[in-house]
Amino acid sequence: MKPLNTTLPRLLAAAALLACAGLAQAQYMWIDEKGNKQLSDQPPPASIPLKNILKAPRGMTQYKYVPAPVAADAPASMQADGADAAPAAPAAAAKGPPTLAERNADFRKRAAEKALAETKAKEEATAQKAKKDNCENAQNYKRSLDSGERIGETNASGERGFMSDEKRIVEQQRAKEIIDACK
Repeated sequence: MKPLNTTLPRLLAAAALLACAGLAQAQYMWIDEKGNKQLSDQPPPASIPLKNILKAPRGMTQYKYVPAPVAADAPASMQADGADAAPAAPAAAAKGPPTLAERNADFRKRAAEKALAETKAKEEATAQKAKKDNCENAQNYKRSLDSGERIGETNASGERGFMSDEKRIVEQQRAKEIIDACK
């Protein structure tokens, strides 16, 4: 068995080489005009058609300008391939992929919309629960009123008394209206 002092440096060197091996891989693979397979860490020239690119890093695509369709009722100057159509091509081609700032702004916008939707959903759930509880309370109150048992209440001067028959009828009607609104 070899001593530990020579084995450990060799293991560390091998681990470092293996860790760096992934960095040396070519990221692009394409077939050039002569039919030769090319490997590079740089993107292929613009003259290489998209169909000849065999491998590219994830998310990397070539953006090509595709002119917008012209409406049939558009003026003839817009339909012709004249000087008016040429300036529009570089402006559309310059758009390209969204920048990091644009992507961050889109992310923040989506996050704000999601938070707003979650807040709205919570408020609606709370309102639905409160409405359900109010309906149950009204049904229980109406059952108590309909049962004919005496219901105690406190008057304006703070004295304890029982609900009168007239007030019982009014309260029954009010409870019935609340229950009808629940349906």
